[in-house]
Formats: sequence, C-alpha cells, structure tokens
Amino acid sequence: MTGKDALIIGRFQPFHNGHMEVLRRIFDECDHVTVGIGSAQHSHTADNPFTAGERYTMIAETLRDEGHTDFYIVPVEDLNRYALWVSQVVSMCPRFEVVYSNNPFTRRLFYEAGYEVRDSPLFNRGEYTGTEIRRRIREGEEWKHLVPRKVAEVIRRVDGVSRIRQMGESDEPVYRS
Repeated sequence: MTGKDALIIGRFQPFHNGHMEVLRRIFDECDHVTVGIGSAQHSHTADNPFTAGERYTMIAETLRDEGHTDFYIVPVEDLNRYALWVSQVVSMCPRFEVVYSNNPFTRRLFYEAGYEVRDSPLFNRGEYTGTEIRRRIREGEEWKHLVPRKVAEVIRRVDGVSRIRQMGESDEPVYRS
C-alpha cells in the first residue's frame, strides 16, 4: 500500500465485473477508497436506469461480499459549472490524494486542481460496459455473468430488468409505409 487515499468516480449503471477488477487494483495500491457515484441525480432513463441508492447498494454489498471494509461511497451530483465541480466533490468526500479515472474530462479537472491522477485499468472492455449490459438485458440476452452476484441480486430486488426494458422502449410513433 502507498499510504494514499483514493477516489474513483463512475456512473456504475450498473456496477459490473470490470469495475470490481479496477477496485481490486486500487485496494492493492491504496489504504482507503472512496467510490463516487457520478450523475447521482439521474435515474429511470435508458442510460441511467438505477437510482443513486440502488447503485450504492450494488457497490456496498459487492465490496462487503469480497471482504472489504475500508471504503466510503458518496453520491455525487453533476454540476454544470465545471470550475466548481472538483470543489463540490472534495467537499462531499473524505480526504483523498489520488484520483482514478479514464474519463479525459474528469482527469483534466482533477489534474488542474493539483491531484495525482492515475489511469483505471480496463478489463475486457468489449463486454464489461454498462451500455453492453443494459443492451443485453433489454434484448433478453445473458448478462448475469458480467456483474458480481450481489449486483444481480439487487437488480432482481428492484425489478431492474423490467425497468431497463421499459426505459429502453421508444415513445416515438412507428410509421409504416
């Protein structure tokens, strides 16, 4: 461990095995990890089907199931004044020195604010994406192997499959010629 405290921010729509692999690496490198649930104000849409509370539960239950206790989870709402966003995140989170992100925008903002910024390693990015998992759920394909067991349980408890399918439906009229 480096003695450093870390922050990782993501939407986690849903939390998946790629996220868990990244967190395993961060836990190996840092003493404490804060998981920021980005876009916390969004839910019940095709791209953001789960609430911040549901995402919190997915992450917390998975980390506890893996034996982790040295973490915090903080919902972080979007702030469309980018010069203030890092200050907002800092004010809501426990102390951290290093930020893990592959998002160029997030990386730049924290770099300019003086934080050490590290890449998040990517694991099987073709399958481990929220977009792919939501697509598979919508289309009735197998998806449970892409998420930790606890996440699949949360999705079942909140009726997430039918929510994703319903939110993915278009309200546009279908025109036939």
